[in-house]
Amino acid sequence: MHFRDKVVLVTGGSSGLGLGIAKEFAAQGAYLVITGRRQEQLDSAVAELGERAVSVVADVCNSSDLANLFTQTESRHGRIDVLVANAGMGEIAPLGNITEAHFDRAFNTNVKGITFTVQGALPLMGEGGSIVIIGSTASIDPGPGLSVYGATKAALRALVRSWILDIKGQGLRINLLSPGPVDTDSLRNMLAEHAEAVINALCERSTIGRIGHVHEIGKSVAFLASDAASYINGVELFADGGASQI
Repeated sequence: MHFRDKVVLVTGGSSGLGLGIAKEFAAQGAYLVITGRRQEQLDSAVAELGERAVSVVADVCNSSDLANLFTQTESRHGRIDVLVANAGMGEIAPLGNITEAHFDRAFNTNVKGITFTVQGALPLMGEGGSIVIIGSTASIDPGPGLSVYGATKAALRALVRSWILDIKGQGLRINLLSPGPVDTDSLRNMLAEHAEAVINALCERSTIGRIGHVHEIGKSVAFLASDAASYINGVELFADGGASQI
């Protein structure tokens, strides 16, 4: 796999999974455009990614931000070869404590944001282009308190299965990469004081005895985006150490 001189756009690329994914593409020679909502985090990420990376402040829930993102990307590079729609969020809210605000945040970011990110990128993508959407094993096994989050990720699977029909004949591929638990600050922050106990339990459930590392997700995304996966389209690939098979 290599992405020398390919233009790769990673949303939510300033930290966590997104930054790990961007690092993998940077190591393979890509030109990178990353987004995030905080300039300071983006500046730090670009410093790590190197001179082929640039950033654009953008909230995927904001249509004006997305329009500006694609305008700037077209102005700088003229195209997008790979789109990684990664920006998303998760919160724990068990039934009985689900609020409208929680529901709207989850669906606006994880479903609406992905939809209009993909739709906005299409005019800049040509034959051979690849879209990888970051889902979650919560799409099939959300666990307690994650019903809304899991529903947003299941919605992505339905969208992808329809979208590959909508763009049939354009030479583009769309796939869904669904990680299991990955050791990131966002996971630990979501679990709060229960983080260590929950992570230990997740390690016990994994068939390889641990949760994921960020760089492993980066390599999985790069595989789906690469020519090595040129005949793979419309799949949901689980990268979870086998836990979803139990």
